[in-house]
Amino acid sequence: MVEGRLSLEPEVKQIFQSIDDGRNFLLSGGAGSGKTYSLVSVIRQVIAENPTAKVACMTYTNAAVKEIEERVNHKNLNVSTIHDFLWDNIKHFQKELKEAIISLANNEDVSRISIDEVSPIPENYFDILPDGIQYKEFVRLREGIISHDELLIVANYLFEKYPKLSSIVKDKYKFIFIDEYQDTSKAVVDTFLTHFKKSERKNIIGFFGDAMQSIYDDGIGNLDEYKGDDADTVNEVPKKQNRRNPQLVIDLANKLRTDGITQEPSTDPNAPNMVEGVVKQGTVLFLHSTDGDIGKVEKFLEENYSWNFNNSKETKELNLTHNLIAGKAGFRTLMDIYDKDHILSFRDRIKKYIKDNGITTDFSENTFGEVIQMLQQGKSGRDLNAVSPTNTMQNFIADNAELYNSALELNYSEFSKMYVDKDQLLDDKKQDEDDENKKGSKRDNLIKHLFKIQTNISLYKNKRYNEFLRATDYRFRITSIASKRTLKENIDNLANVGDKTIEEVITDANEKGICMIDDKLIAFKEKKEYLYNRVKNVRFSEFQKLYEYLEGQTPFSTQHKTKGTEFDNVLVILDNGGWNNYNFGNLFLETGSASVLDRTQKIFYVCCTRAKENLAVFFHNPDAQVIAKAKVWFGNDNVIKIE
Repeated sequence: MVEGRLSLEPEVKQIFQSIDDGRNFLLSGGAGSGKTYSLVSVIRQVIAENPTAKVACMTYTNAAVKEIEERVNHKNLNVSTIHDFLWDNIKHFQKELKEAIISLANNEDVSRISIDEVSPIPENYFDILPDGIQYKEFVRLREGIISHDELLIVANYLFEKYPKLSSIVKDKYKFIFIDEYQDTSKAVVDTFLTHFKKSERKNIIGFFGDAMQSIYDDGIGNLDEYKGDDADTVNEVPKKQNRRNPQLVIDLANKLRTDGITQEPSTDPNAPNMVEGVVKQGTVLFLHSTDGDIGKVEKFLEENYSWNFNNSKETKELNLTHNLIAGKAGFRTLMDIYDKDHILSFRDRIKKYIKDNGITTDFSENTFGEVIQMLQQGKSGRDLNAVSPTNTMQNFIADNAELYNSALELNYSEFSKMYVDKDQLLDDKKQDEDDENKKGSKRDNLIKHLFKIQTNISLYKNKRYNEFLRATDYRFRITSIASKRTLKENIDNLANVGDKTIEEVITDANEKGICMIDDKLIAFKEKKEYLYNRVKNVRFSEFQKLYEYLEGQTPFSTQHKTKGTEFDNVLVILDNGGWNNYNFGNLFLETGSASVLDRTQKIFYVCCTRAKENLAVFFHNPDAQVIAKAKVWFGNDNVIKIE
């Protein structure tokens, strides 16, 4: 046995057998199995046995990148996100990059990459770009700027077309490991498992993950089509232990798994789910009521099971969507502005009509109202309906007449380009205050500015004065005791927001030198006047509620965002929030569309396996069949009606 391998866990020994055989491998492990521990063990041993070889490790989040870098600090290890890895390996081939984007944009089958102004796009279209093709957080194809989605398509195209590119990467990295493979795009997996075969060079690709935790629609989900017993297929190594969950949660999770892996409690006496060599039992509860009052559910858990919903590190309530959380967490108005504005839905309906009907009229000098008038003129019946608001849109317009009239006066060209999405409000959600902020948040510049104001208020209130002074724009004005006193008065006055609107607080913070209005905010007000005018009248105290939620200071989280984390107590709210992609009733009855059932089963599996001690599931008004199935899964005594 090679030195150092004797002490490795059995699954890692199997991986090294694959490596010795020159075979790509997949470590499949359920929730809490210690996949990251295995990944780190593999990296360390690979470096020990191949001291001159370069190793690449890709994962999905910057937090995971940081964790792996901290556990294995070595000059030959390159840890990055998948997007950064791909970009680093193609960015120098500018001629080929330009050709790839033009070719893909001219291909009608590739909907993600299109440049509407020119058709077909000439070969020299990007020749005048001063900085060549660039990869950023946003996409502007006309300027040669691609973002995350386009990068994956372009990289796949280049690796497929140029086998030499695969040879270059294989020569550079003898080992490439991909963590959380199930969330990886199929285009990326094809690059490493199909296009790489066109190169004669040798290297090892290793995947780590869990098919049951593939909860994003753009991920590959599983490697079934690549697995096998032949030398050129991927060798699967299952990892069955569970180090996180108590026995009752493991039992429930095993009833949900569909991939043949049955998890067992870890035999390691030091595993988190063990006490004095015995696995914890934990609790699993299925709670239901007819009135849907989650406050009663929380009270029941606090009084009978000592849960503490004020401790966001210890206890989490998992909802399917941010929309389901917005009302409870206190930022409903802001959520509706960014996610349910039906004037913007009507604008998009008009835009789509213009595009679908090939209308080439120059509307750059017209208002939104004039464009509607021109399109509706002379039409009746179905033709008129196509350029009129739907009933939902009309109801919203009737309720917001002043807002609609202001939209009608806006320049159509500017208004049509204004992009509004809930990610601009909600991106970069933390599970708790100690989480890292991720790189490349999608928050817009108005929300970023409000964050700066509230961060300054929070730093001051928490007596973190040095950090406050570094963050605030006031630091250059502190020259005396008197100026310190003025600062205290200013921040106290600003912090006492009362019923002040967002615009009043922005103005206040600027005038007091706590957070100056910068060019980014000025540009936002000009380019997104409509959105700014909606947000500015919301109370700043509502933004503060949003801030607390996004900074992990509340017990609320979405079910998708909780993946990869763990908490003592987990309450799962089984409500699909009107989202047809999920159906929790059908999950228990095992009926309905196979894709919806699969998607719902996986998100439920992920939620349940976050619990380190206690799990509770709440279902509003389930029918008798759901309750009967819950008794099978949770046990008779654990299915409780909340009165």
